[in-house]
Amino acid sequence: MTIGDIARLTGLTESTLRFYERKNLLTVERDASGRRVFDEHDLAWIQFIRRLKQTGMPLKDIERYAALRMRGEQTTGERLQMLQSHRAFILAQRAEWEECLNHLDDKIAYYQQALGQ
Repeated sequence: MTIGDIARLTGLTESTLRFYERKNLLTVERDASGRRVFDEHDLAWIQFIRRLKQTGMPLKDIERYAALRMRGEQTTGERLQMLQSHRAFILAQRAEWEECLNHLDDKIAYYQQALGQ
Protein backbone atom coordinates (compact mmCIF):
# COMPACT_ATOMS: atom_id res chain seq x y z
CA MET A 1 0.00 0.00 0.00
CA THR A 2 1.14 3.52 -0.68
CA ILE A 3 1.14 6.41 1.75
CA GLY A 4 -1.99 7.67 -0.02
CA ASP A 5 -3.72 4.33 0.52
CA ILE A 6 -2.83 4.36 4.21
CA ALA A 7 -3.98 7.96 4.53
CA ARG A 8 -7.38 7.05 3.06
CA LEU A 9 -7.74 3.93 5.22
CA THR A 10 -6.79 5.66 8.48
CA GLY A 11 -8.21 9.11 7.91
CA LEU A 12 -4.81 10.62 8.63
CA THR A 13 -3.05 12.99 6.29
CA GLU A 14 0.08 12.01 4.42
CA SER A 15 1.95 14.73 6.32
CA THR A 16 0.84 13.18 9.62
CA LEU A 17 2.13 9.80 8.49
CA ARG A 18 5.46 11.38 7.50
CA PHE A 19 5.57 13.11 10.91
CA TYR A 20 5.01 9.73 12.61
CA GLU A 21 7.91 8.35 10.61
CA ARG A 22 10.17 11.28 11.59
CA LYS A 23 9.20 10.74 15.25
CA ASN A 24 10.17 7.05 14.88
CA LEU A 25 6.63 5.92 15.55
CA LEU A 26 6.75 4.11 12.20
CA THR A 27 9.46 2.24 10.39
CA VAL A 28 8.32 2.00 6.80
CA GLU A 29 9.81 -0.17 4.07
CA ARG A 30 10.77 1.51 0.80
CA ASP A 31 10.56 0.15 -2.73
CA ALA A 32 13.40 0.33 -5.26
CA SER A 33 12.35 3.88 -6.15
CA GLY A 34 12.41 4.98 -2.51
CA ARG A 35 8.62 5.19 -2.14
CA ARG A 36 7.09 4.12 1.12
CA VAL A 37 5.42 0.71 1.05
CA PHE A 38 3.00 -0.13 3.85
CA ASP A 39 1.50 -3.50 4.73
CA GLU A 40 -1.36 -4.74 6.91
CA HIS A 41 0.89 -4.75 10.01
CA ASP A 42 1.71 -1.08 9.43
CA LEU A 43 -1.99 -0.31 9.04
CA ALA A 44 -2.86 -2.06 12.32
CA TRP A 45 -0.02 -0.26 14.12
CA ILE A 46 -1.09 3.14 12.77
CA GLN A 47 -4.66 2.47 13.88
CA PHE A 48 -3.36 1.58 17.36
CA ILE A 49 -1.31 4.79 17.52
CA ARG A 50 -4.43 6.70 16.55
CA ARG A 51 -6.43 5.05 19.36
CA LEU A 52 -3.73 5.94 21.87
CA LYS A 53 -3.85 9.56 20.71
CA GLN A 54 -7.66 9.62 20.75
CA THR A 55 -7.65 8.39 24.33
CA GLY A 56 -5.26 11.08 25.47
CA MET A 57 -1.89 9.36 25.59
CA PRO A 58 0.80 12.05 25.24
CA LEU A 59 3.01 11.85 22.15
CA LYS A 60 6.12 11.34 24.29
CA ASP A 61 4.53 8.23 25.80
CA ILE A 62 3.51 6.92 22.38
CA GLU A 63 7.10 7.49 21.26
CA ARG A 64 8.34 5.53 24.28
CA TYR A 65 5.88 2.72 23.58
CA ALA A 66 6.96 2.61 19.91
CA ALA A 67 10.64 2.47 20.90
CA LEU A 68 9.92 -0.41 23.27
CA ARG A 69 7.93 -2.18 20.56
CA MET A 70 10.88 -1.88 18.17
CA ARG A 71 13.14 -3.52 20.76
CA GLY A 72 11.01 -6.66 20.69
CA GLU A 73 9.57 -9.21 23.05
CA GLN A 74 11.91 -8.43 25.95
CA THR A 75 9.92 -5.21 26.48
CA THR A 76 6.50 -6.89 26.70
CA GLY A 77 6.25 -6.36 30.47
CA GLU A 78 7.08 -2.68 30.20
CA ARG A 79 4.57 -2.19 27.37
CA LEU A 80 1.92 -4.02 29.37
CA GLN A 81 2.52 -1.70 32.33
CA MET A 82 2.23 1.36 30.08
CA LEU A 83 -1.08 0.14 28.66
CA GLN A 84 -2.42 -0.72 32.11
CA SER A 85 -1.53 2.77 33.34
CA HIS A 86 -3.15 4.33 30.30
CA ARG A 87 -6.26 2.22 30.84
CA ALA A 88 -6.50 3.53 34.40
CA PHE A 89 -6.20 7.07 33.02
CA ILE A 90 -9.01 6.40 30.52
CA LEU A 91 -11.25 5.01 33.25
CA ALA A 92 -10.65 8.09 35.39
CA GLN A 93 -11.42 10.33 32.42
CA ARG A 94 -14.58 8.37 31.70
CA ALA A 95 -15.72 8.84 35.31
CA GLU A 96 -15.15 12.59 34.99
CA TRP A 97 -17.08 12.69 31.70
CA GLU A 98 -19.95 10.74 33.29
CA GLU A 99 -20.11 13.27 36.12
CA CYS A 100 -20.11 16.15 33.63
CA LEU A 101 -22.79 14.43 31.56
CA ASN A 102 -24.97 13.96 34.64
CA HIS A 103 -24.69 17.66 35.48
CA LEU A 104 -25.49 18.57 31.89
CA ASP A 105 -28.53 16.26 31.91
CA ASP A 106 -29.73 17.88 35.14
CA LYS A 107 -29.43 21.33 33.59
CA ILE A 108 -31.27 20.23 30.43
CA ALA A 109 -34.06 18.72 32.53
CA TYR A 110 -34.29 21.96 34.53
CA TYR A 111 -34.69 24.03 31.35
CA GLN A 112 -37.16 21.58 29.83
CA GLN A 113 -39.25 21.74 33.01
CA ALA A 114 -39.07 25.54 33.02
CA LEU A 115 -40.33 25.56 29.43
CA GLY A 116 -43.03 22.99 30.17
CA GLN A 117 -41.57 20.36 27.86
